[in-house]
Amino acid sequence: MNVVITGGNRGIGLALVKHYVSQGHHVYATCRNSCDDLNVSGATVVIGVDVSKPEFLPDALAPLANVSIDLLINNAGVLGKEGLGDWDPHTIDYQFRVNALGPLLVTQALLPSLSSDGKIALITSRMGSMEDNSSGGYYGYRMSKAALNAAGVSLAQDLKPKGIAVGLFHPGFVQTEMVNGNGDIDADTAAGQLYERIAELALNNTGQFFHANGDKIPW
Repeated sequence: MNVVITGGNRGIGLALVKHYVSQGHHVYATCRNSCDDLNVSGATVVIGVDVSKPEFLPDALAPLANVSIDLLINNAGVLGKEGLGDWDPHTIDYQFRVNALGPLLVTQALLPSLSSDGKIALITSRMGSMEDNSSGGYYGYRMSKAALNAAGVSLAQDLKPKGIAVGLFHPGFVQTEMVNGNGDIDADTAAGQLYERIAELALNNTGQFFHANGDKIPW
């Protein structure tokens, strides 16, 4: 299986790259800049892919034009920590470009290369859930992930007739650089759980929102 993973140079993305390679899949990892761990992972590395810059994405993703993609994992993301009295519209805009618009543009660019029974996984967050929000704050991150969820449901509806399933997955509170090493599980554990959920993704559950542990998350 040919797998494309965005943001594959660190955190959950790198763990996903390693997990899919270990299972015998051919992985294409995209990132702005690579790292030593990624370079020796066994994946094909595509550098210079910045999902926040739509004007450069078609050229950056050109190396994948002739790849028959079975699974696209839109993983690249950023986290801001804006509060009601302490926020910067520029950081919120950046989170929207990376977390919400970026996955949609990557999907559009690579759609011609997706196999007819392919899958698209969006690595989102339960922080984009309205019903689950009991603590407030994190305005840019919450809003951008809610927007990603909306895009994911639309993609599921639009691509279902083509046989392509779309899943929205919360990885859990993962110990990565993005959260300063805090979290409940490590990236390798999260990657293993995500692998199982993505394997279960099909047209009968396309467009649904799941925790990596299998729980369904409310919108």
